[in-house]
Amino acid sequence: MADRKRYTVLIPYPLGGGHWSRKGQILELLDVQAQQLETAGRIAPAPAEEVPAPAGKTKTEKAAE
Repeated sequence: MADRKRYTVLIPYPLGGGHWSRKGQILELLDVQAQQLETAGRIAPAPAEEVPAPAGKTKTEKAAE
């Protein structure tokens, strides 16, 4: 399966079927889909997602015996 990359819409463009993209929208596109849109200045690579760090173990008090 082809890898998709994330892009941010800078200038709205038609997606097809009467639907349009919105400024600031994040889209996942194939390289061939993004090539001309990026050249025309309509999209830009989206910033990398920040993956939240896993929650650390919390210290719990031992129950009174």
